[in-house]
Amino acid sequence: MRILVISDSHGRNENVKKAIEDAGKINALIHLGDVGSSYREIESMARVPAYFVCGNTDYIPELKDRLILMFGEHRIYAVHGHREGVSMGLSGLRYNALQNECDIALFGHTHIPYLDENEDDVTILNPGSISLPRQDDGKKTYAIIDIDDYDIVSYEFHSI
Repeated sequence: MRILVISDSHGRNENVKKAIEDAGKINALIHLGDVGSSYREIESMARVPAYFVCGNTDYIPELKDRLILMFGEHRIYAVHGHREGVSMGLSGLRYNALQNECDIALFGHTHIPYLDENEDDVTILNPGSISLPRQDDGKKTYAIIDIDDYDIVSYEFHSI
């Protein structure tokens, strides 16, 4: 299972398209909010199941604030992160993931790539922003989650 994880595209779907092309064969796409107004366009570009959460700049009533997704034996807690206060720390996100019996928590909002792998607790991942990066190198980033046939998970960051 190969999952493309993106966030904070802010309507710049040309960057999303580039990430989809660069990622190669994927089985699913997760967008962690601040989509812009055209999430249906992203769905059609992905050509795989696509999951979206509502970001703090999204005004799309059908998008939920959080999703809990199952991939293999792994439960993924997916949010934008503004409601969990991720700009001030990740304890709220971690707590909510554990309360929902998730072993992976995905968030966006900060526009900065982040990974804290923890096999005994919750692995926390932010793919960064595909359009408006805030980290020092200024790279537009996304992440790939690979789950192999033995349910072993690996994480990679990529830039466009």
